[in-house]
Amino acid sequence: MRNPRTTRTARTPRSTRTATVLRLLSVAGLGSVLATASFAQEGGYSYGGLSVGQSRAKIDETRITASLLASGLSTSAFSRDESGQGFKVFGGYQFNRYIALEAGYFNLGKFGFNATTVPAGSLSGSMKVQGLNLDLVGTLPLTERLSAIARVGGQYARTRDAFSGSGSVTVLNPNPSERKFNAKFGAGLQYEFSPSFLVRAEAERYRINDAVGNRGDVNLYSLSLVFPFGRTPAPAPRGQR
Repeated sequence: MRNPRTTRTARTPRSTRTATVLRLLSVAGLGSVLATASFAQEGGYSYGGLSVGQSRAKIDETRITASLLASGLSTSAFSRDESGQGFKVFGGYQFNRYIALEAGYFNLGKFGFNATTVPAGSLSGSMKVQGLNLDLVGTLPLTERLSAIARVGGQYARTRDAFSGSGSVTVLNPNPSERKFNAKFGAGLQYEFSPSFLVRAEAERYRINDAVGNRGDVNLYSLSLVFPFGRTPAPAPRGQR
């Protein structure tokens, strides 16, 4: 029989065990701090911006000439201005790299027409559109800095018309207006020059009701400057550190 004292495993001193536990807790705590910092860098941020560009509408010549004909007037000439200058002021919140919620004010500019009639007279009209929008914006990274973006949302627009007549043309309501909620959507590209400065090129379509019962689309082709607030860059991949 062996001596029990010679087969007993030596115990680790209590002070050594305590030091080991403290080191493990320190490593775990450091890992938690690093994970928290990484999560903060991946978190959301607010942003604001300004867009300017060209807007285009469709003047319904057929409907206008039909309305004049119903009043006993034929149209001998018709001209139209279907392009305008539009702009937007907006702000949003980027929840993550892919989804943002954006609200803003838009002004799509002014559009108009002029019709010459027989018997002798003329009818001139113009339309101005402005309103508020709320969009869900999706971002799809294509490269480290370049992304494709798409948006869908709703907009509450005010359309103000102005009509004037001369000669045989009499205008009964020269300044009608309309307020209506409609859908809007768009797509484009976004380039990130730095974490605090981005540029977008977009095409958007607004569904609009005018003040005399017409319904159509106004397109806005714009360039936007976007300024994130308090954004921190995402951590570089481990292989690039």
